[in-house]
Amino acid sequence: MTTMTTGATLLLVEDDARIREALRLALTDEGYRVVEAATGEQALALLTSDRSEPDVVLLDLMLPGMDGLVVCERIRERSDLPVIMVTARTGAHEVIAGLEAGADDYVTKPVDAGELSARIRALLRRVRAGAGEPAVLELGDLVVRVGEGRVLRGADELPLTKTEFRLLCTLAAARGAVVTREQLLERVWEYGYFGDTRLLDVHVLRLRRKIEPDPGNPTHVLTVRGVGYRIGTSDGGAGR
Repeated sequence: MTTMTTGATLLLVEDDARIREALRLALTDEGYRVVEAATGEQALALLTSDRSEPDVVLLDLMLPGMDGLVVCERIRERSDLPVIMVTARTGAHEVIAGLEAGADDYVTKPVDAGELSARIRALLRRVRAGAGEPAVLELGDLVVRVGEGRVLRGADELPLTKTEFRLLCTLAAARGAVVTREQLLERVWEYGYFGDTRLLDVHVLRLRRKIEPDPGNPTHVLTVRGVGYRIGTSDGGAGR
């Protein structure tokens, strides 16, 4: 058990009672408080009725009735609550669909409890991070309030998730220099992904949809082909 995890609450959404029980026991041993739901409908009801939201949602992709993709989309409509998708499907389409729905991270079944706990800890660290960063960053027409976790365009606040916000801040901190995909995975997700860049690339697409006036012709988050990404400078630039 670590001090980091003690007191953190997880909402575990899993329809298989055996898997749910095994994960609950393992995560409780790690110091988490675990709230369980067997269906997506139950999970959303808990989130709606409970005044204290969980710190992280562990969401099975394949659920009876309302599936995990819809549940994740519903969560994203109301909050930036961190979501880790749990899936038995490892194909690119299924993983990308889950990330497109708004998941911050994913693990595949059968779930290794140690790996899952490591990813939860990394997610909690980056959600709570921000100390030592400049209070305000200006990126063209965007104002990034680092300490508040907010991005503004004029008077309008842009609805970024915590992971999208951290990705933007990480690129901005490089001041226009290229940040490789491997560096972004390490700095944003704080975990080794062994070359799986789907997680990063989908988040970049989601971020562009929210901050770029024209996501198909980005000016804020630019691609450096074969290397990584960089933040756009005030004199403009081209990249996709």
